[in-house]
Amino acid sequence: MKKFLLSIALIFLLTSNNNAHVDHYAKYNYLEYELFRNNKLIGYHKYSFVREGENLKIDNEVSFKITKLGVDLYKYYAEGTEKYKNGVFSGFNSKTNQNKKEKYVNITIDSNDKNLIIDGSSYKGKADKEMIIGTWWNHEIVQKKAQISAVSGRIIEQKVEFIGKENVQIGDKTYKTLKFNFSSSDPSLSKDKKLNTNIWYEEDTFLWVKAAFDKTGYWEYRLKIAE
Repeated sequence: MKKFLLSIALIFLLTSNNNAHVDHYAKYNYLEYELFRNNKLIGYHKYSFVREGENLKIDNEVSFKITKLGVDLYKYYAEGTEKYKNGVFSGFNSKTNQNKKEKYVNITIDSNDKNLIIDGSSYKGKADKEMIIGTWWNHEIVQKKAQISAVSGRIIEQKVEFIGKENVQIGDKTYKTLKFNFSSSDPSLSKDKKLNTNIWYEEDTFLWVKAAFDKTGYWEYRLKIAE
């Protein structure tokens, strides 16, 4: 019962002032995460926040590689830009090289109904304006029924469960966090397409602190820099 009541309180908190979620990150100009696989550092994920009047642009860069005996087995590099105007999502684009396979996403807004127009390597078509890009930094994702892949534009219907409060230790700093699990709501998806990711947000600031999932190894994103 205690966990249920806390979940209700969190939903109320996270859904209030809907159009100002990005304002919760107004003090941040740069976020950087280290990416680990089986507890070995393999890469990074960086976000740069650029503000010009009512416009906010978030440039992100991801790079990692998996090596064995000095040989690169898998390399990944992606760049993307997320845009907001007056706190409301206004567009996204990205290019990804996934082990020499090129993928992309371009998202614009329909001027008539304000829904999303997706041109991606995995999906082309319209999407509901209530969907969100799956870039994790924005805690608004916890209240959405679906996210859009930042790599290919694929729509991922999701179920979000609040797991509980948890202290997360990264280096010499302890964060008081709220832990959520994101899973695919479509049971027919193949195993490699299913979402099953744990995300930790700092309780007071909603700062994304950590992410973890199992997929041919145990992966973790850990916050390195927030400034």
